[in-house]
Amino acid sequence: MRTFFLLFLLLCPALLAAQPPNIVFILADDFGYGDLGCMGGRDIATPNIDRLAAEGVKFTDFYANAPVCTPTRAGFITGRWQQRCGIEFAFGYQVEQFRRMKGEWVPEPDIHGLGLPLGETTIAQRLKSAHYATGAFGKWHLGYKDEYNPTRRGFDEYFGELLGHADYYKHTYYDGTYALRDGMEPVKREGYFTDLINERAVKFIRDHKSGPFFLYVPHLAVHSPFEAPDAPDTPMVTKESMLKGSRAIYKAMVERMDKGVGMILAELDTQVLTENTLVVFSSDNGGERFSRNLPLFHHKATVWEGGIRVPCLMRWPGKLPKGKVTSQMAITMDLHATFLAAAGVTEPAPKPLDGINLLPLLTGDSKPVERTFYWRIDRSNRKQRAIRQGPWKYINDGNTMDLLFNLDDDISERTDLGYQHPDILADLKSKLKTWEAEIDATEREIWVK
Repeated sequence: MRTFFLLFLLLCPALLAAQPPNIVFILADDFGYGDLGCMGGRDIATPNIDRLAAEGVKFTDFYANAPVCTPTRAGFITGRWQQRCGIEFAFGYQVEQFRRMKGEWVPEPDIHGLGLPLGETTIAQRLKSAHYATGAFGKWHLGYKDEYNPTRRGFDEYFGELLGHADYYKHTYYDGTYALRDGMEPVKREGYFTDLINERAVKFIRDHKSGPFFLYVPHLAVHSPFEAPDAPDTPMVTKESMLKGSRAIYKAMVERMDKGVGMILAELDTQVLTENTLVVFSSDNGGERFSRNLPLFHHKATVWEGGIRVPCLMRWPGKLPKGKVTSQMAITMDLHATFLAAAGVTEPAPKPLDGINLLPLLTGDSKPVERTFYWRIDRSNRKQRAIRQGPWKYINDGNTMDLLFNLDDDISERTDLGYQHPDILADLKSKLKTWEAEIDATEREIWVK
């Protein structure tokens, strides 16, 4: 018996190393590129999120799939350009709900009627098939109707608000729609939404410590309504008060989210799971009105850097280097492929992925690989288009002028170089046009049925 016990102790590290890693993805909402201490922020305390950078990898050139919420979330969940599943707009952001019909955008009469098409395979379904326990806690924003519920899209557990920006205390959308669900069931809960999510995320880790598990924590914070924690008497949000707030309220909201990250990291430490857990923090798009996007220009809902470049931190002590800073271009949908690779899922995806596995680019001393990303958004009769390839970015905002920037030298997009490099501008413009034609053809196949 003593010999067996000694042999077990010798083999234990190897056995643990062979186990698939746990995966935790914490997604902030409307979070500013420069609001973290590790990204240059000074007035908001984010020690727990900053810990991920100190103990893992920090990206300087990480992008959201889109400059608004829902499309980026769809990009992550499917691992593909969100347009491939017909999602161009944020559900419920305004009454600008559209469905592609016969090649044209037509109004969707139900403000809460859209959802991630049921024919799409989600990251949760892929990981569940690899024997992962799967849980999502927070803002779903990929469909309010029952058929779109996370528990019908591969998640074993869900607790959160199905809509985009419900009241943090009343859990109700400003039109009166109640958004809080535990699984499929509407539930009444007292408390600040961020706190409720933090508590359920920690409980999930505790309940599934034997692993492997996939924990998805898509926060509503720091999206409007701007409601501070520990202020339960805050009046119910209305359409008119939705965007009222202050930097001080925003600061308190960020720090409560950071507290939750600390709770998650502490639970991983307590359960001795830290070494074999991949933890990722990012945002679904650039910051909005009370955020700090410096040194980037502009904000959410634009294809300027302030609308699409976001923080991303990755920590996996057993695999990734400590304290590494990378300028490797990456994008939200890459996390889908990265998580699958980390989990050892090798079966081909039902539909080809557009994102790539980032792990080989982070574990060694390899130089950044040149990639090409595209963005577009049509809001309030203002069309915006952009493409980045290597250091070069082409942008057209409002269909008024073609602009070219070298982001290595001009991260704030202040100096147009199109007149100096007309060949580069023309090449990027042509590639963007080709991508749009492919995407539009895909969307027509989805909606014209």
